[in-house]
Amino acid sequence: MFAKLASIMLGAALISFGLSNIHQQASLTEGGVLGLTLLLHHWLGISPSLASFLLDSLCYVLAFRLLGKVFLQISILASLCLAAFLQLWELCPPLLANISDYPWIAALAGGLFIGIGVGLVVRQGGSSGGDDALALVISKAWRVRLSLAYLATDLTVLLLSLSYIPIHRMAYSLVAVVVSSIIIDFVQNVGRRSEGEASKKVYMVRKTNAKSAKS
Repeated sequence: MFAKLASIMLGAALISFGLSNIHQQASLTEGGVLGLTLLLHHWLGISPSLASFLLDSLCYVLAFRLLGKVFLQISILASLCLAAFLQLWELCPPLLANISDYPWIAALAGGLFIGIGVGLVVRQGGSSGGDDALALVISKAWRVRLSLAYLATDLTVLLLSLSYIPIHRMAYSLVAVVVSSIIIDFVQNVGRRSEGEASKKVYMVRKTNAKSAKS
């Protein structure tokens, strides 16, 4: 239980750190729910706070129906941790050098922080926001890799956002999204295949020993 809680808190800390110290400084945007709220605000004048609440709630309702009560409990905990860490970083001066003059480095570093952080939370069976919940629903419902589900949702929103954001600014955000999607998938699955193979080998050894004992 402690290891699960520590992983969720570390994931939330990394996500919030990347958003506060890299994304904001380098003016990188995001796909998913965050990008969609900005899009709706620009074209329809809908308040981002209202749109974010409604979209996140809808994603969690869909995820609850498909992924269950435990998923929702872990997600609420992760969201609270994320909000707390975001507040913490806001009270601190920037902890990284400003790399806004090197947008490609910022995109790679931002994608790495977000990817590892979200991956740690998803690995524990939850999500840190509506974006993650929606990607998990798509991944489970259509049986596609989680990285592809993230790319599908994020790239759709980012491409729509080109209607009001210059393409030269969007390119770096696209890089960050692709990097984070790949890292999330890797962190979620690293070690699990080998664990499964080890369990299978133990089962086969026990089965063989049982047959030998009978004979």
